[in-house]
Amino acid sequence: MQSISEKKQIRKVIFASSVGTLIEWYDFYIFGSLAPIIASQFFPKTNPTAALLSTLATFAAGFIVRPFGALVFGRLGDKVGRKYTFLLTLILMGGSTFAIGLIPGYEKIGFLAPMLVLLLRLIQGLALGGEYGGAATYVAEHAPTNRRGYFTSWIQTTATLGLLLSLGIILITRKSLATDPADSIRVFEDWGWRIPFWFSVILVGMSIYIRLKMHESPMFSKLKAEGKISVNPIKESLMHKSNLKMVLLALFGATMGQGVVWYTGQFYAQTFMENTIKIDFEQTRTILICAIVAATPLFIFFGNLSDKIGRKWIIMAGLLSAVILYRPIYHQMISVSSVADSQVDNSKTHIDRVLKPNTGKGYSLQNTTTYTVYENGITEKKIHVDTLYSGEIEKPQLVDKVSKQLPENRYWMMVALIFLQILFVTMSYGPIAAFLVELFPTKIRYTSMSLPYHLGNGVFGGLTPFIAVLLGTMYSGDLLVGLWYPIIIAGFCLLIGSLYLSNKIDNNVND
Repeated sequence: MQSISEKKQIRKVIFASSVGTLIEWYDFYIFGSLAPIIASQFFPKTNPTAALLSTLATFAAGFIVRPFGALVFGRLGDKVGRKYTFLLTLILMGGSTFAIGLIPGYEKIGFLAPMLVLLLRLIQGLALGGEYGGAATYVAEHAPTNRRGYFTSWIQTTATLGLLLSLGIILITRKSLATDPADSIRVFEDWGWRIPFWFSVILVGMSIYIRLKMHESPMFSKLKAEGKISVNPIKESLMHKSNLKMVLLALFGATMGQGVVWYTGQFYAQTFMENTIKIDFEQTRTILICAIVAATPLFIFFGNLSDKIGRKWIIMAGLLSAVILYRPIYHQMISVSSVADSQVDNSKTHIDRVLKPNTGKGYSLQNTTTYTVYENGITEKKIHVDTLYSGEIEKPQLVDKVSKQLPENRYWMMVALIFLQILFVTMSYGPIAAFLVELFPTKIRYTSMSLPYHLGNGVFGGLTPFIAVLLGTMYSGDLLVGLWYPIIIAGFCLLIGSLYLSNKIDNNVND
């Protein structure tokens, strides 16, 4: 039975660890949340699809280096300590995020722009590679043995809440820049997108202040006092046969599948809504926000449940649900947003024109927004910007922005479909920190658990949006072709995990 002081201490540990990790996820995901805009800023605009793919590849690069961050900072965490290691990762993440917001666009510095973005993205990936394992290990080593699933599940909420925070800051920024919708889009895409990156400095400063007050993990402190710290955590993690077996089993039986489920349900879902079925920018984000808010408590629910019935079958149930239901869910997403079988309601269709004052350079801008309303309630919005000289159109905008706004009933249907995908995320992700902690001994835990997590979640999961969009580009006849990647990976992981993982909870993790 825990005393009041022990309960108070574990709450402080969870809060300090979770706030910092949430901010790191915010920093990491703000890039993906703004991928279409970043594509137009840092890559040539002549081919929008190629620019988006290049941006998603840069986004994915941050994931690919996460295992290297796990090795570098995992070794540091197992030798120096948990506290100062993930304090360092926080500073690196915040600094690189802020710097991305300062880089001039492609039109000003050419290919140097995407190169600098890539470099900073790699630093972000390295930093995150050291953060998660440290935070999860730190919390687990403070938690009672019979409540590790519950307490570490609070860390599991931070990735989704980091995405939620990034979406919220983006929407607030965009809405506050201008009153006219067309004008707010132009201002946000011109320079306003930088504000969420700059905002990171405030968040990181707050988290550093909180983390400086933290104490070292009691298990690590005891290990250090007894002189039992690992001399070479990387060697012990990868060269000892029994430990390497656990690393590989964790990767191929759990984290690889969990990774693709996480990034399909939250990132690919966003890309699919915005780029494939053309849902309005703001609706896409509010749909995600509503689904995330509704589903986030389930991380805690499944983490707590895993303390009672074991981790394995909850994780496997999440993977199985994704494999079976992804294609039906995405078919329904297409159906909910379709106007193919609906007639235009001419009585509600209208055109708005807003003429912007002369800019002082001899021309004005005319924003023409056409609202085509269909009988099923969907509004198709097309924004067209013309450049006017002396009141005459001199050079029409070549690319129109087309999007759809869903009516209330279809909007909530879309929220429900995204919620289902995030439900699969909570099942596969909620118990996984406790599962990983229990696989490895204290002296090499930081390194050993970080490596399979970031290989599975970072590499296999992080590549999901890029590979899915790439498949959609190669096989444009099938809108759902991109789903085969997460379905195959999750299915393979489900098979390995079901056959070889143990559902027994290891209460001897304190060795």
